[in-house]
Amino acid sequence: MDLLYKSLLYLTGWPLAVVLFAGGLYFTIRTGLIQAFLKESINVTKEKPKIGKISSFSALMVSTASRVGSGNIIGVSVAICSGGPGAVFWMWLTATIGGASAFVESTLAQIFKRKKPDGTSYGGPAYYIESTLKSKFLAIVFTLALIFTYGVGYNMLASYNLQSAFSEFEFYKETANIVWYFGIGVALLFFICVCGGCKSIIKVTSVLVPFMGVAYILFALVSVIINIEQIPGMFKTIFQSAFDFKAIFGGFAGSVIMLGMKRGLYSNEAGIGSAPNAAASADVSHPVKQGLVQMLSVFIDTLVICSATAFMCLCTNVDPTTEGISGAPYVQQAVSSTFGIAGPIFIATAMVLFTFTTLLGNFFYVENCLNYLFGKVPSKIILIIIRVVGAVLIALGAGIKMGLAWDLADIAQCILAFINIPVCIIVGGYAYKALENYKAQRREGKDPVFKSKDIGIDVPTDFWN
Repeated sequence: MDLLYKSLLYLTGWPLAVVLFAGGLYFTIRTGLIQAFLKESINVTKEKPKIGKISSFSALMVSTASRVGSGNIIGVSVAICSGGPGAVFWMWLTATIGGASAFVESTLAQIFKRKKPDGTSYGGPAYYIESTLKSKFLAIVFTLALIFTYGVGYNMLASYNLQSAFSEFEFYKETANIVWYFGIGVALLFFICVCGGCKSIIKVTSVLVPFMGVAYILFALVSVIINIEQIPGMFKTIFQSAFDFKAIFGGFAGSVIMLGMKRGLYSNEAGIGSAPNAAASADVSHPVKQGLVQMLSVFIDTLVICSATAFMCLCTNVDPTTEGISGAPYVQQAVSSTFGIAGPIFIATAMVLFTFTTLLGNFFYVENCLNYLFGKVPSKIILIIIRVVGAVLIALGAGIKMGLAWDLADIAQCILAFINIPVCIIVGGYAYKALENYKAQRREGKDPVFKSKDIGIDVPTDFWN
C-alpha cells in the first residue's frame, strides 16, 4: 500500500507537469494561439440565454467558483514557500498555455451536451468520451475519478485550508477542538445550500464570485501601492528564481517548475475535465463561445487572483523560507505587516467566501457526474445521501494533516489529467473545426450560430442538429 501511495505521488510530479505543458502547448498550436482571442472571450459573456436557461455568464461563475478558492491563497503560499518566488512565473505559464486546454475541453462539452426534459442542458467529458470514442467504460472511470477528485480530494483540502486561515488568531490557538467546530459549521452550511440543487448553487455563486473577486483584487492593489518601492525587486526575484538552475533541478519535491505547475493546476483546473461540466450547462448559440468563456475563467483565476496573492506576499519583508510558515501563516503574516490586524481579518473573510463557493462549485460537478452514472437525475433520497456524505467529508477534511490533504488533491487531479488531456488530443478535431466555423462567421459580420452538419459531425447531438 505504501508503494502504491508513493508511486501515485511520483505521477503527480514531473509526469503530470509534462502532460499539462505538452497538452496545453499542443492545443495552443492547433487552435492558432486561441489565447489571442481574449477580448472576444470577454464579449461573449454578455450573451443572453433563452428564458429559464443558464447564461454563459452564470456558467462562467460556476466554473470560476470552483477554480477561485483556497488554491488562490493557500496554494500560492505553498508554492512560494516550497519552491521559491519563481513558482509564480511557472503558475503564470501554466495558466497561459492551459487556457487552450480549457478552450478545447469546454468546446467539446458544448458540442456533445445533452438535453434535459425541461430543455436545459448538461454534459462534460464523460459525454464527449462516450459520443466520440464509443467507450462507456472509460467514461465511467473518468466520472468516478471526477467524483473522487471534487467530492473527496478537493473539498477535504478546501475545508482544511479554510480552518487554517484562522490559525494566526488568538481565539483559534486558545480554543480546544476548534478545528472540528469549523469543520462541522462549514459542513452544515454547505448541506443547507446544496439541498437547493444545482440552480441554487448557480444563484449563490453568481452573486458571491464577482463580489469576492473584485474585493480581493482591490485589497491586493492597495497592498501593492503601499509597498510600491518593493515591486521592481519583487519582479526581479520572481524571474531570477524561476530560471535558477538549483531551483529547477534541485530535487523532485522542491522543483520550482513542478510546484508552480501543480499549484497552478490546483487553482485553475485547466485540462482536467472539471469546468466542461459547467460549460455544458450554458445556453449559447455556438459551442466556441463557451470555450472562450472558460479560457477567460482560467486567466481570471491565475493571472489575476493568484497574482494578487503573490504580490501581496512578495512585496513585504516576510521571509517565505521561515520554518513552519507555509500555507495560511505566510499570507497572514505578510498582510499583517502591511495592514496590521485588519490584514488577517480580511484574508480570513476572503478565505471563507472563496472556499465556500469552491465547495458549492465542486459539488455542482459531483451532481452532474451522478446524472451520468444513473442515466438521469438521481432520486431525492439518493441525492440527500450523497449530500450528507459530502458534508461529512468536509467536516473531516478540516482536521486532517496538511501533507495528506495536498497529496489527496494532487493524486485525484492527476488521474483526471491523464485521462482528459489524451482524450482531447484524440477528438479535439471537432473543437478545431468548430473554431474555424466560428471565425468564418465572425469575418462575415455574423453572430455565430452552430449546426453540427457544418463541420461534418457524424455522431448524434441533442442540440445542434
